[in-house]
Amino acid sequence: MLQQYGYLAVFVGCLAEGESMLLLGGFAAHRGYLELPWVIATAFVAGVISDQLYFQFGRRHGARFLMRRPKLRSKIDTALRLIEQRGTLVVLGMRFMWGLRIALPMAIGMSGMNARHYFKLDLLAAAIWSVVFASIGYAGTHVAAQWIEELHRHEKHIVAGLMLLASCILLRRWWLARSVAAPGSGGS
Repeated sequence: MLQQYGYLAVFVGCLAEGESMLLLGGFAAHRGYLELPWVIATAFVAGVISDQLYFQFGRRHGARFLMRRPKLRSKIDTALRLIEQRGTLVVLGMRFMWGLRIALPMAIGMSGMNARHYFKLDLLAAAIWSVVFASIGYAGTHVAAQWIEELHRHEKHIVAGLMLLASCILLRRWWLARSVAAPGSGGS
């Protein structure tokens, strides 16, 4: 089932936020359910599509949309200030700025940035993002598997240590309960 619908899940997940789904896609690739290059390509395409949709929405309807949503206005204002100060860097880094994932492309659309220039920068940003997060998911699985294997080799020692720790905790509780009970019982 994952092999059949995994890429679709990565695509849909990456249309919105994407990082969690992309990490899971990297994990699935490491486990052999999906292919890492296809996970990266799927996330890249979904990321660019969503960015371009939010950009175009901001360009065409942003001002009207914000008049009815004052809470979102503060995020857009923050994003517009960032764009005015460092437009190119904002586009390249926007996928790594959590909390502004939708607001930034929308604000960039509302700004004076040329659509063609934004598209070129967005392609680069989405490529970097998709490779980085899919690779983290892939490599993170590898590291976790090694760590779990290392734990398995030391399982007897770990269990013995945990049992000793539990025994010490129980002994301390018994000792404290005995110490609290002792003053009242010795005075009768």
